Amino acid sequence: MKFYILTLFPEMIEGVLNTSILGRAKNAGCISFEAINIRDYTLDKHKKVDDYPYGGGAGMVMQAQPIYDAYQAVCEKAGHHVKCIYLTPQGQLFTQPAAKSLALEEDICLLCGHYEGIDERVLEEIVDEYYSIGDYVLTGGELPSLVMIDAISRMVPGVLTNSESGEDESLENNLLEYPQYSRPETWNGKQVPTILLSGNHKKVDEWRHEKSIERTKERRPDLYAKFLENEC
Repeated sequence: MKFYILTLFPEMIEGVLNTSILGRAKNAGCISFEAINIRDYTLDKHKKVDDYPYGGGAGMVMQAQPIYDAYQAVCEKAGHHVKCIYLTPQGQLFTQPAAKSLALEEDICLLCGHYEGIDERVLEEIVDEYYSIGDYVLTGGELPSLVMIDAISRMVPGVLTNSESGEDESLENNLLEYPQYSRPETWNGKQVPTILLSGNHKKVDEWRHEKSIERTKERRPDLYAKFLENEC
């Protein structure tokens, strides 16, 4: 799977994606990334990519031409239409099911906005889906794009060394993950639950499921309500 990221700050993208699990997955050929500098496609000799908004108002708006040409270059390189996602607070909320669905794509292009936004005309031309990672405003789309890439990549075969790691964790089946423990058995006066030391895998699984339900009910009643709906 390949990710294309249209951005004004490719160094923000490259620094993160070449480290840790994503970096190893890239070196193993499971996924690949290409950060594309939108400024490389502007026709302005000063590399300008923004201008004042029509109708007045504060700030600047990213222009249509360099973004459109950058995206067209992505499609030409891929040899087909590449799904384009725009990161914006106006988009649908990015969720674990969305990550699983997007992981089935051959490649994805993520468009990172800046300033007061992007000329609506180019969004109408190239964007397939709009996503938000939460109800707050950031300075640009780079951090949301990294969040999405990380979540999506975890669902791509071969990225995680333990095949269960992408399945048995928070948000699966609308439940939060159960508590985790490691050595030593006693730390700061607190002991690991006895059931986890029993070796009885069936009992351990039952305990973990019970704790997942309890934790979800306490911390995320919204998810707990969805869990109950599915159970019914």
